[in-house]
Amino acid sequence: MSLETPALDSNISSLLQQITEEGGYAFTSMATRAAAGDNRAAEASRELAWEQLHSGPWHSVASIWRDAYSMACLHVAKFHYASGDFKLALKALDMGLIMGGFTLRDDLNLCIGKVTAALRASDGEGHKVNEWYKDFSLAEASRSLPAKSLSSKTVGKKCRLSLEGFLLEHFVAGSPVIISDSMNHWPAKDRWNDISYLKKVAGFRTIPVEVGKHYLSPDWKQELIPFSEFLDRIQSGDCSSANTTYLAQHQLFDQIQELKKDIVIPDYCFAGGGEMRSINAWFGPPGTVTPLHHDPHHNILAQVVGKKYIRLYPASLSEELYPHSESMLCNSSQVDLDNIDEEEFPKIVDLEFVDCILEEGEMLYIPPKWWHYVRSLTSSFSVSFWWSNEENAMAL
Repeated sequence: MSLETPALDSNISSLLQQITEEGGYAFTSMATRAAAGDNRAAEASRELAWEQLHSGPWHSVASIWRDAYSMACLHVAKFHYASGDFKLALKALDMGLIMGGFTLRDDLNLCIGKVTAALRASDGEGHKVNEWYKDFSLAEASRSLPAKSLSSKTVGKKCRLSLEGFLLEHFVAGSPVIISDSMNHWPAKDRWNDISYLKKVAGFRTIPVEVGKHYLSPDWKQELIPFSEFLDRIQSGDCSSANTTYLAQHQLFDQIQELKKDIVIPDYCFAGGGEMRSINAWFGPPGTVTPLHHDPHHNILAQVVGKKYIRLYPASLSEELYPHSESMLCNSSQVDLDNIDEEEFPKIVDLEFVDCILEEGEMLYIPPKWWHYVRSLTSSFSVSFWWSNEENAMAL
């Protein structure tokens, strides 16, 4: 019983040479022993690569160390798989996908397919449908929204908007719009409302989550946990801000191929002749918040499960929205819309905005640089598609 790693087998000599040239003599020694069957050396090589990944800012780490980490994760996974510990094998492979490079990604996905099949074969749980939420009260949900919500202009909604209409009326004009009835053919529409399906497909996988109110809060942190534990946290109903767990802006569909098959890139994302930048998952309980910020790309936010409140301000109002001065946070506002300090931020009080409740099965187009605040009103699973046209890409 073994895992096949064709890319590693054909590239190991050249990879070890590059690692050695980066000063990774100890890693090369451990990886060579791991390839020969030394389990302890495999664990040691993973620890050495992990230390290199955290030796400085992510962008400054030589890319070969990401491949080194993937290599070590493959060696570790092989030993766990051979001993029948499929969960530890899968965790090692997921860490290789999350933190590793691209050279050995095909091997990682190949092994993940084999390990997940073994796990499902050993999992005797029956399949049952389990909806995320049943009752929803708009009046109750509205009490948690920022002041003046749903009292002004709302985002326009169009059913089955043609690509030509999208281009002329929204893409070129830079105008937000809700598009309905364009996701009916997605398998995710039915499957992701079934908690049991998500646990069956991805329950054993390791994912990065955010814990806390949001990324600007002092209590915010990140954790790596099994997807099944994440689902259990959502179902537990603990929505206190300190314990809120959110899978946010993660390229989940590159990591878990089965879920990628459940979605379809909207045709609108090919407007402008540009290219896809990223497809991200946003998944969490009621009350998860993404604070007021803007992004550089065209964005379609597809609401697969649940409901979200979204408020938008045009890019022309950036100065009045008090962006952070720090370069890392310059696309985020200093204003907490849930608790506005009117003395410190007086300009925002009377600013016009548009907002909406994005319903299950709807998509929202957010033009580049438009500021937006997002709050989940129910348990919610959304997918964002970021793309750039040629002009947009050159400006980045």
